[in-house]
Amino acid sequence: MLDVVRTHAKQGVSEVHTDADPSDPGTGAPQLTVVDGASTTFGAPAVRDAAHLVMEAARGGRRVVRAVTGDPGLDAYAAEEMLACAAAGVPFEVVPGIANAVGVPAYAGVPLRDAEGADVRFVDARTASDRCWTEVGASDGTVVVSTTLDSVAAAAGELVSAGRKPDTPLTVTIAGTTTRQRTWTATLGTVAQTLKQAKVLPSPDGGRPVIAVVGERSSAARRDQLSWFESKPLFGWKVLVPRTKEQAASLSDQLRSYGAVPSEVPTIAVEPPRTPQQMERAVKGLVTGRYEWIAFTSVNAVKAVREKFEEYGLDARAFAGIKVAAVGEQTANALIAFGVKPDLVPSGEQSAAGLLEDWPPYDPVFDPIDRVFLPRADIATETLVAGLIELGWEVDDVTAYRTVRASPPPATTREAIKGGGFDAVLFTSSSTVRNLVGIAGKPHNVTVIACIGPATAKTAEEHGLRVDVMSPEPSVTKLAEALADFGLRRRAAALEAGDPVTRPSERRPGSRRRRSST
Repeated sequence: MLDVVRTHAKQGVSEVHTDADPSDPGTGAPQLTVVDGASTTFGAPAVRDAAHLVMEAARGGRRVVRAVTGDPGLDAYAAEEMLACAAAGVPFEVVPGIANAVGVPAYAGVPLRDAEGADVRFVDARTASDRCWTEVGASDGTVVVSTTLDSVAAAAGELVSAGRKPDTPLTVTIAGTTTRQRTWTATLGTVAQTLKQAKVLPSPDGGRPVIAVVGERSSAARRDQLSWFESKPLFGWKVLVPRTKEQAASLSDQLRSYGAVPSEVPTIAVEPPRTPQQMERAVKGLVTGRYEWIAFTSVNAVKAVREKFEEYGLDARAFAGIKVAAVGEQTANALIAFGVKPDLVPSGEQSAAGLLEDWPPYDPVFDPIDRVFLPRADIATETLVAGLIELGWEVDDVTAYRTVRASPPPATTREAIKGGGFDAVLFTSSSTVRNLVGIAGKPHNVTVIACIGPATAKTAEEHGLRVDVMSPEPSVTKLAEALADFGLRRRAAALEAGDPVTRPSERRPGSRRRRSST
């Protein structure tokens, strides 16, 4: 949640964490206060309570966003802060959220009511009185209990003592709505044994908050069909995305939709050319009508030309009268975001070879100009240049940017890569294989290796890696889909065999060995 808040905060705002009381584990996750102000030194000691912190910032003319877990009226203690604002005449707004006791069961696939309807009662086990337990125990409705992992059995005992049958179904969910979510199904009488057999208890994490849903109408028996979140193909998988940060963003979003937790590790850094004069002359040639075509072979090439345009005060209108080619869908999308619709995108393989397959030969009757501008990396593109020349075109092959190996990731990331902490790694080019191994080491043998195409797979195998997943097309979107399909098949095989569904990183670590190609 905190990361989501940060994405909507302006640059330069101050963040102050107001953590839950560590002595009261039921209060939930840390909370965040974002203060909109010019001062970057604004802050307050951790012992300062949230109400005073909010008021001090508000009196100083700052706008304050108070982000809490769940719903501010039910899961947090925001009333004191609202009363303080009201007493001081400080205007405020409250944005309702989804209460933990409602949102967590929804993510666990446990509806609180069925078509026939049912009473739903919410109980906080920390503050529930004997009268409260007696009332909910005498009811046949659904009871949603907010408690802690090591107190679930005690809460179940209270309900049984108050009149609920020991065979009443219940579910217990920990870390709800996150990719660490886990749910167990049991009954009031067996929940203690179920958690013990699952090796969940006893545990030093016993004080972590959980949501338990009790009742015949809560559909606990049908959770296998309703568990939409935990059954995602890559649920909880830690997936390494070794690309530049700009390129990794859309791929990471796609992986999250499959339930994965992407970790972006840049393997290359993009820098301007050492001698920019050639690029400057080519961009001016675009404006003066020197070129019939411009061919973009990467997202970075689009970015380099766009930045040069902005430097000269130009925009997408400078492409008027020029045909534009893009090597693939990602590059085409970058052009469209710039305001340029490409005239040519390969209909087949998204590569230089695929681009040449569809590229028209030069025709002096229909083409007034015979020259192509090819902005590229400092890595040579002989295949494309030679192919265009063979089709009768003159090519200005211009270095628009340089790619250099990125700095090594933090030590914890390097250890996770080599020690099996990642469930999968996606390689989108041969250079990402070489650079990742060079800056961080070789992925552990339990890590699933997914490659975008045969050339990348060959490089991975040359580095001693076994390729588990191959994209059917040279597309990052298709690569992520292929990994998701692999995860689904793996999950289905475990369920069919009656085994627990685990992530690759949860396998018993073996000795690191050279992977053989398959």
